[in-house]
Amino acid sequence: MSNTDSTIVEGPKLARALPSATVPQFIREAIRRRPDALAMIDAPTGRTLTCAALDEQIGRAAAGLAAQGFSPGDTLLICSPNSPEWVIVALGAMAAGGCVSGANPGYTVAELAQQLRDSQARFAFTVPPLLDTVRRAAGQTGCEHFIVAGLSEAGEAGDALSLADLLASTGPEPLAPADPDTLALLPFSSGTTGLPKGVMLTHRTIVANVCQIVQGSEWPQGMVSLAFLPMFHAMGFVLATLSGLAAGGTLVTLPRFEPEAFLSAIASRRVTHLIAVPPVMQFLAGHPMVSTFDLSSLRLVGSGGAPMGAALEDRVCARLKCPTVQGYGMTEVGAVLTLADTRGALRPGSVGQVVPGTQARVVDPATGRDLPRGEAGELWFRGPQLFSGYLGNPQSTAATLTADGWIRTGDLGRIDADGFVFITDRLKELIKVNGESVAPAELEALLMTHPAIADAAVIGRPDEHTGELPVAWVVPRSELDAETLKAWFAERVASHKRLADVVRVDTIPRNPAGKPLRRVLRARDAERMESVGMS
Repeated sequence: MSNTDSTIVEGPKLARALPSATVPQFIREAIRRRPDALAMIDAPTGRTLTCAALDEQIGRAAAGLAAQGFSPGDTLLICSPNSPEWVIVALGAMAAGGCVSGANPGYTVAELAQQLRDSQARFAFTVPPLLDTVRRAAGQTGCEHFIVAGLSEAGEAGDALSLADLLASTGPEPLAPADPDTLALLPFSSGTTGLPKGVMLTHRTIVANVCQIVQGSEWPQGMVSLAFLPMFHAMGFVLATLSGLAAGGTLVTLPRFEPEAFLSAIASRRVTHLIAVPPVMQFLAGHPMVSTFDLSSLRLVGSGGAPMGAALEDRVCARLKCPTVQGYGMTEVGAVLTLADTRGALRPGSVGQVVPGTQARVVDPATGRDLPRGEAGELWFRGPQLFSGYLGNPQSTAATLTADGWIRTGDLGRIDADGFVFITDRLKELIKVNGESVAPAELEALLMTHPAIADAAVIGRPDEHTGELPVAWVVPRSELDAETLKAWFAERVASHKRLADVVRVDTIPRNPAGKPLRRVLRARDAERMESVGMS
């Protein structure tokens, strides 16, 4: 494979050597420099935590977990909406020598049980409304310990332990091995293809990416950022949460995106920095409710999770009267590969430039040859933020990481003469629904369990509100009612995976290897929508 220096794009040099520290060591050192400053505000309740209080509670969480038998090498699964407690428990588990696997609070019992099994989690942290789901999922796995936030009465949790009792531990913090090369986070991602896989992120990987993010973009003193992106996502935890704390900002936590609560939190807490996803940008650009709130505190709005056109970027910028930029990354690199730095030149429609300490190249996916600047191909990156591999899946790891340390992103893009990166398409087949990755193979596997379906393929249909929506093309084996099938499917998956439409066909187009020809189906779907006046 060609690998000449002229085809490799270099990010800026790292300002200093990356620290050899664990994530909790790194974050706690940062917040200890400003003990009286506000670290976190919980938007729904108004609760606040100073940096000193956050540091102390991380230590108490580590001590409490250790007292319950949580040991180095153990995994704690977190199934909870965003809150200060998410951060406390996650960093506490890492400080006790363990690994954290965040799960989508919208998961069904079956989906959660799969992640519990794959991660081999013995401990789970959740909230009262989700405790029954977590407990039922744990009944199918080896998870034995439940910690629950927000319990109002003693004994309410049954066999679970309240978080308040855990944090009341008076024991010493455990002396866990401070090895930055051990696992810190185990998020589950579909990678470039296929079913969700555990992404192994070490402490060193995450600390490296946080340092790259903080150096590669502006994080002014007094920054207040809204932490509403799900913390079970790398983007929500590594980019929005950990980087915000490391840079000296105050985080306003919001459990989820709900329009009025979202706008109210920005206005009442005078949020200065917002990291969002394209569907939220669409809301900010066009919804009349936005004009009823004072959002004048905003100084920067960034978007990631999926590419966004320059026109939408411009509309948000004009409406909010602040710079609007994009970044790019993936779970397999902690969070971020490119950022737009407002201290320098900006390029509308671009996802910014390569972060410090990182290399990029554009490769022809058909030939494996490097392409010159300006030509579109598959984006590859190399840097200290790359993951260790997929848990228990060396085949997928080898398909994603090259022997000489490059990650194949599965995304098509180009890099211009000034180093600005543009995402042009997805080589991979994931469907992006409100920034959430949906693997067609997972939905197809479920559809094939239905007795009335002989064959099926799932594609993403463009949608102005969610980005894309899953649509099933099915070959019926017998009488099949589309609405009944959608209802059956909805009972078995999280809300973002539900089918928007079912299209009945005689055959599914496939290549000689049997893989669905999704590009053909997407073209047919676009024609179908146009013919019924819905394009």
